[in-house]
Amino acid sequence: MSATSTAVNTWTIDKSHSLAEFSVRHMMVSTTRGQFTSVSGTLSIDEANLANSSVDAVIDVTSITTRDEKRDEHLRSADFFDIANYPTITFKSTSVKVKNDTDLVVTGDLTIRGVTRPVELKTEFNGFNTTPWGGRVVGFSADTEISRKEFGLEWNVALESGGVLVGDKVKIHLEVEAGAAQAQ
Repeated sequence: MSATSTAVNTWTIDKSHSLAEFSVRHMMVSTTRGQFTSVSGTLSIDEANLANSSVDAVIDVTSITTRDEKRDEHLRSADFFDIANYPTITFKSTSVKVKNDTDLVVTGDLTIRGVTRPVELKTEFNGFNTTPWGGRVVGFSADTEISRKEFGLEWNVALESGGVLVGDKVKIHLEVEAGAAQAQ
């Protein structure tokens, strides 16, 4: 497809080259990082006008890893993500604003534990490329920050010295690579 085309193409998120990372304050003095290693979904991209594009993504919460299996099991429990009832996190875009050739703001609905809130992803368009096997790929990086309490993730423990075990603000970083699926 040429860069001047007005067609919208569908791209499939490549699970092996995409992930969702997060970081949150721990014990008021350090930052704990983790990631969800199973991200799937589709991008509908208008190469001539990225503002006409959209994303529909799903994160498999069971794929969470913080490099500590005991903590990961706690995060999967009803205290946090409650994977028995809410096994996925979803994001569905509602608008894309193009700031310049590489910077976008993707606004959409993020759903965690059945709670949906609007979020803005500060997104970097990393470009298109062709694989050695002739397939087309596209890449994006994105960042946002949420309040975990706004999504029902309220579990915490007060510390004797003041403060809490787990911070409220969660920084999210996404790396997404997608392959061309089909022309629409």
